[in-house]
Amino acid sequence: MNRDIGGSTSMSDAWRIIEEELSKPSLFKSRESLMPEHLPDKLPHREEELRTLVSYFKHLVHDPGSISQRVLIIGGIGTGKTVLSKLFGKLFTRMARERGYNVSYAHVNCHRNRTLYNIIYDIARQTGIPLPSRGLSAKEMFDVLLSYLEELDQYIIVALDEFHYFASLSHSESVYFLARTYEAYEGSKRVNFIFIASDTSKLAFLDPATEGYLLRHIIKLEPYTSIQLYDILKYRASLAFFDGVYDDDVLKTIADYEGVDKGGSGNARHALEVLLLAGDLAEREGSKRISVEHVRRALSGLSREIVAISDFIKYSSLHELLLLLAIIRLLRRTGKREVRMGEVEEEYRGICEHYGEIPRKHTQLYEYVQSLARAGVIIAHPSGKGQRGRSTMISMHYGPLDQLEKYVVEVIEKRREIGS
Repeated sequence: MNRDIGGSTSMSDAWRIIEEELSKPSLFKSRESLMPEHLPDKLPHREEELRTLVSYFKHLVHDPGSISQRVLIIGGIGTGKTVLSKLFGKLFTRMARERGYNVSYAHVNCHRNRTLYNIIYDIARQTGIPLPSRGLSAKEMFDVLLSYLEELDQYIIVALDEFHYFASLSHSESVYFLARTYEAYEGSKRVNFIFIASDTSKLAFLDPATEGYLLRHIIKLEPYTSIQLYDILKYRASLAFFDGVYDDDVLKTIADYEGVDKGGSGNARHALEVLLLAGDLAEREGSKRISVEHVRRALSGLSREIVAISDFIKYSSLHELLLLLAIIRLLRRTGKREVRMGEVEEEYRGICEHYGEIPRKHTQLYEYVQSLARAGVIIAHPSGKGQRGRSTMISMHYGPLDQLEKYVVEVIEKRREIGS
């Protein structure tokens, strides 16, 4: 046995392990396409917000310097605030320069840059304007910044991301200074702002005058629906994976889990993280395709909601548990994203026969399905267009299913032992 002292893996064994892993084919052609920091070339379902953002800053190519614009973008986590602003900045400045206008974009994270001094220094760094790192106050540095912009005939759009964080930490005069920079200024107004925050309530502590400046132009990003998330996932998956690695069921399972219309938070960032983790799980197992079960396992690794299922299961009736077991087994065996009510009933009757239980009628089973759906254990909806016959379609976004099946079986057997 080729071991070193202490029984740990020898250098040659470690080399072999690394070599074996590196020689395995990858499912990913661009893993970074699913990363939160990736800036895509398009934003599905944010086209109107992008159009509105352009309309607020079009003065920079029609009448530059006439006004200093301030726009507030608000929305929850994963609604696309940062990526919308960055994509706008990238494309708008490119087009402005093609038209002969010197417009730059700086994206400042206020969680990282928590003081007015650091914000101004970072703006200068990103726009290539040399500022002394010490010896000047924040306001003096801003004056130097404005002088350089005037000398270079340059205009900038500054996006202050997580602005609510900076506003809550800094003195009110710092926020006032940024919001009302050009209030009494007669010359060309060369600095424009995009303020990015989670919601307007985080800025409610500001004085009315400053709050009024910030809330004058608002773009609100609503949480994504399941259909919108499916489109986003489809686009990003086409960039991230090789052909044939995934199918629509994989994407729809994630979209249905996270969509705000299906009880999720509408968080595109989380949806992309789930797809990335599912791809990692499939690749680590040597699988050539990402399955719905990989998605369920990824969800269980990124979510604690399975605890809520176990709480519900503890207090479910025996036949409710038998029906749930039928759903789990059918989804696991078929590998489908969702199954029909009729298929579930057939599976349920087989399970009842195994346990020596008399099956409940269709009406009672339908009530069980509705109860499980209301509790968030399953997702149930009528079959749509293009599907033969009318039925209730049933799916689950929790997993892994093998572990959930084992747990449900244990609860069923205990319940039968005590005669429930």
